[in-house]
Amino acid sequence: MEWYVEAGVDILLEDTPIDRFSELPPPPRKKPAQISAHSPAERLAKKAEDIPRPAPIVKAQATMPDGSAVALAKDIAAKANTLEELKQAIAGFDGCNLKRTAKSLVFSDGNPNAKIMLIGEAPGKDEDIQGLPFVGPVGQLLDRQLAAIGLNRETSYITNVIPWRPPGNRTPTPQETEICRPFIERQIELINPDVILLLGGASAKTLLKTNDGIMQLRGKWAEIETEKTKVKAMSTLHPAYLLRQPAHKRLVWQDLLDVKQKLSKSV
Repeated sequence: MEWYVEAGVDILLEDTPIDRFSELPPPPRKKPAQISAHSPAERLAKKAEDIPRPAPIVKAQATMPDGSAVALAKDIAAKANTLEELKQAIAGFDGCNLKRTAKSLVFSDGNPNAKIMLIGEAPGKDEDIQGLPFVGPVGQLLDRQLAAIGLNRETSYITNVIPWRPPGNRTPTPQETEICRPFIERQIELINPDVILLLGGASAKTLLKTNDGIMQLRGKWAEIETEKTKVKAMSTLHPAYLLRQPAHKRLVWQDLLDVKQKLSKSV
């Protein structure tokens, strides 16, 4: 303290605080570093500019189902005079979106000269892999049902309204169904069976041209009419449904007995 007094410091504190920092000048700003023309950063930048950029990827646009696609399907279906010609025509047809995502064209299985034709809605995963309709657990159940009335795949003809598997086994849209309708109707004309068994509500609604549910349609005889033929048809529950609801197998058994009786009268 004596040293401070001798130095002339006789006041230790003041009533008002002093901000000594406000009296200091602001620090000078640093200039941005200049990149030399020969610096590594500039050389890398120039190389990046010289690298050719890839052309933007343009995804193929899916063909939207429309009236022209339906008209084309009708035209090529009508020109097919045999099942093989029809199969080749469908394989070359690009008017349905389902073809783009399916692995296989699932056309048919069984005997083209059979008196009974079985029609489902669309292929599933197993069918898409093997290229045949009604395989896997669903097909095994259908085989047992046919055997119960004295039939098998050698005495039956099996197909679907839709020849390609919808992605994720989703329900085909009404537009997709309309595009594929000429193909299944031409199949019916070429097979010309005595009886058609419609498996499930989707195929029944499509070919009978009705909005009634399968429980209203099953067990009743109806008629499928194309431009060149008329065929008696029975609707029944789909085997895939029966795997989930086995108690309803008794309803299908009644339908199968009616089909068996109808076939016996056509002999």
